[in-house]
Amino acid sequence: MAKQILKRLGIGVFILFVFSLILFALMRLQPDDFVQQRWGALAMQNGMGDEFLDEIRRMIGLYGPFFQGYFRWLGNMLRGDMGYSLLEMGRPVTQVITEHMWLSFIMSLIALIISVSIAIPMGIFAATKQYSKFDYTTTALVMMGISLPAFFFAGLLIYIFAVQLGWFNPALGFGDAHMAGVSNASRFFIRAWHLVLPITVMVVLSIGGLMRYTRTNTLEVLRSDFIRTARAKGLSEGAVIYKHAFKNTAVPLATMMAGILPGLFVGSMIIEQIFGLPGVGQLGFRALQSGDIPLVMGYNMFIATLAVLGILLSDIMYVIVDPRIRMN
Repeated sequence: MAKQILKRLGIGVFILFVFSLILFALMRLQPDDFVQQRWGALAMQNGMGDEFLDEIRRMIGLYGPFFQGYFRWLGNMLRGDMGYSLLEMGRPVTQVITEHMWLSFIMSLIALIISVSIAIPMGIFAATKQYSKFDYTTTALVMMGISLPAFFFAGLLIYIFAVQLGWFNPALGFGDAHMAGVSNASRFFIRAWHLVLPITVMVVLSIGGLMRYTRTNTLEVLRSDFIRTARAKGLSEGAVIYKHAFKNTAVPLATMMAGILPGLFVGSMIIEQIFGLPGVGQLGFRALQSGDIPLVMGYNMFIATLAVLGILLSDIMYVIVDPRIRMN
């Protein structure tokens, strides 16, 4: 197994190398006057002139031969130097991403735990009660949840619970306006209260797909021959479902690991933007808007690295869930 893990790591490194090459090539496709359009006014206001713009062009690799600039940027990145963020006043990109990613991680982790705790039992129960009222009701609710756009559902919750009822007013921000002169415990509860609505949106939007996925796979397993054999042996329905059926249902669920890891750290860009939360998703959106190329490149490499690690964890989970599977 260790040999196969090393092989997958080698493939992952190659994928990241190709991705970084494409990312750098897309950055070099920016016209030369891009820096002038984005940062020319700031340079004139501070009296820095063309020297400041030339330094930005040099820093983001718009000067010099392509491969010379690429390998210089790649070497710096491998040493942990992703450049300096223009949006964050010259702070290191690595430091900026590290500061913003933990809020996104906490939100996504809580939403994931709640979603899994609700969706998997509901999916299994709906499969065992196929065509029942519970099955039809949950299916209808799941379809409604999947169909709701994030911005619409978030706006609806803000209007009901913040504007009309006033329970979460103000709904935007992270509670910093109420932090003056409060204890650490009060500070914690204020910020936790501001995360209720965003986490609710994330749970409702993610629970539907996971529940349908669990229901579909459970139905397929329940039609298998070994399930009929287990029932013919006289095993209880609970033992058949949770000991035999769910164990085999968990195998395709392990593929979710490929998307869980990057999702936990990257967060939801739309939700963080709507609720004004300083997560890494909103950071990436602001970087795109402002043309902060070093931060955009660092953000995308961060996502790509997590995605490759997620796929590796998915392969390992296959073997853990079902030892009969080998990483071939």
